[in-house]
Amino acid sequence: MKEKNVPKKPLNKALQLSGAGLQMGATIYLGFLLGGWLDRKLEFTFLTETITLCAIFLAMYSLIKQANRINE
Repeated sequence: MKEKNVPKKPLNKALQLSGAGLQMGATIYLGFLLGGWLDRKLEFTFLTETITLCAIFLAMYSLIKQANRINE
């Protein structure tokens, strides 16, 4: 069965976007924690910044993808 194109309510869209923002923050924070843990375990000094930056790009990609899906 195919769903009909029913327009989503503005409040529903706002809730979905706020959830996406929280997911973005959590992704970046967990990347920061993972990088710090790996720096301590492997005795490096660059992994925190590198993994946090990768987490930022991943979070931005996910946020853009979710925003496009919500606005369809």
